[in-house]
Amino acid sequence: MTKQKISTVSAVMLTLSIVVSYITSSLPRTFINETKSATLLNIIYITMIVLFIILLFCKLLKKFPGLDLLDISKFLGGNTLRNIVGTLFIAYFIISSSIMLRNFCEGLVVVYYPLTNYIFIILMFIISIALTNRLGFQSTINTASIVFPLVLISAILLFCGNLDNFSFRKIYPVLGDGAYNTFVLGLKNIGAFGGICYLYFLPPMLKEPEKLKKIAIISVISTGFFILLCVGTLLFMFSFFTTTDEIMPLFSAARHIEFGTFFQRFESVFLLIWIISFCCYLSISCKFATHIFNKMLNLSDMRPILNIFIILIFAISLLPKNYAVSNFVETHIYRYLRIAVGFILGMTILILANFKKRKVGDKH
Repeated sequence: MTKQKISTVSAVMLTLSIVVSYITSSLPRTFINETKSATLLNIIYITMIVLFIILLFCKLLKKFPGLDLLDISKFLGGNTLRNIVGTLFIAYFIISSSIMLRNFCEGLVVVYYPLTNYIFIILMFIISIALTNRLGFQSTINTASIVFPLVLISAILLFCGNLDNFSFRKIYPVLGDGAYNTFVLGLKNIGAFGGICYLYFLPPMLKEPEKLKKIAIISVISTGFFILLCVGTLLFMFSFFTTTDEIMPLFSAARHIEFGTFFQRFESVFLLIWIISFCCYLSISCKFATHIFNKMLNLSDMRPILNIFIILIFAISLLPKNYAVSNFVETHIYRYLRIAVGFILGMTILILANFKKRKVGDKH
């Protein structure tokens, strides 16, 4: 995918850029709708579970240094299993990009461009992906390394700038609708950490593959902190988010920020940062899908495939009839797709491959 190896810092930023796209659209609202006042407790709980899964992931990967999930799948079940796994991840990357693109653009129409058809906004993103991918994957990584710190700063400003509007009593009752809803039903919120899917394919791309564990742990902790900030901002500010379907609620929170009489109307700056970050996410997803396809078929030129995937993202994003449908897909279907592919499929392959590795080792 890229001849230049990715540094440890860039790899962390790349992984976190994936998470930003979920959070800036509707993820915080979904969290609050389902776990109510226990949302912050649920996020901490989910973060600890994902951290345990990541530590297990790193331990399982030790027996396959420098290999990605495709290589491990080939070891486990030959080219057939490798191609099945590769196809599933390609479908996941393309479909997830399409769903997120549609919802993000629908949000932009509502909050900023009410007189513009969402198709034209989607086209602008599609054109930006096409142009970005012509510059090479390294340019996307460099952009993500610059943009994510700005996104994190915007989240911190969003939280600190609204402190006067907070009502911290909204964390009560601490367990929300009960322990079962918080700790059992709330397990489905693990899909918010879908960015770990990209870790499966990072080892061959890293300058220092031995630091994958460090990259993974930092990514999970940073993701948990980022989600905590964004969800906390909405939970403490808007009680009506638990009963309404507010589009891009973080943008609504940004409208309340004022630092004196001179620094006002920060939401436009925040939105610009989120848009650039979202473009990075789309480019990264498209490049990973292309990389997997190229590795499966060993193609010499990836550009035609890259263009086909970009067209697919555009076409799939137009399939939902309206925002209600696309939001339903993201909220009630896509999150389970993230869990099935990102956690269950990937970890199952690693566990079975380790068992096979142990048996093969015993025979020698």
